Amino acid sequence: MSEHGDPRERDERHGPGDERPVPGENDAENDAAKNESDENGEAAPEPTVRTLDPHSLRGLAHPLRMRLLAALRHDGPATASGLASLLGESSGATSYHLRQLAAHGFVEDAPERGKGRERWWRAATDGTRFSDTLLTDPDPAVRGAADLFIHEIATTHTQEVATWLGTQNEWPDEWRLGSDLSDFTLRLTPAQARELNERVHALIDSYREKAPAPGTEGVAQVRLHHHVLPRVLE
Repeated sequence: MSEHGDPRERDERHGPGDERPVPGENDAENDAAKNESDENGEAAPEPTVRTLDPHSLRGLAHPLRMRLLAALRHDGPATASGLASLLGESSGATSYHLRQLAAHGFVEDAPERGKGRERWWRAATDGTRFSDTLLTDPDPAVRGAADLFIHEIATTHTQEVATWLGTQNEWPDEWRLGSDLSDFTLRLTPAQARELNERVHALIDSYREKAPAPGTEGVAQVRLHHHVLPRVLE
């Protein structure tokens, strides 16, 4: 799971990780589910995950909708005008696409935040899971939406890396040392690649239980991009 749904579901559930989604989610996307301890220091509840089907995919596979959903998952409830300012869009556009996301169950009202006629929105789930079967659906419209969805996640990952590279000098040394931009080349079978994915996801999930308590100094949201891509051997 990611915020937008990649890593993908195959025969079994893959552990949550933004997002996904992917963005959010998307995850793919993201990415990544909320991971905070409560005031008593107890672990937060297991992240809630939405598995995409052809209908819900077509409701989410739009660049602005994926960005809106990711923003609500990252930063919490917001209004259409606040999201418009954050994303550089018109409030009319964000309002329309939020209503479309609500119609498909991705966002919902946050009445506890509203004041007067002001409408606040929140993400309905923490992450999204994408199924590879969507890429081979008999309906070409579904396959097109799946392709757009995956490419939007990749675009989001690229933008996030570029943002970090352009602003890393503004972060403390501890965060620059704690960041990573690496790639590796291995020779694997498909089964080994899947095993590697599952072990990486499990490792990432283990850090959810180690989330610092609210109010801890020096805490930041951390985005993790995990790509496993085969290439043709010469």
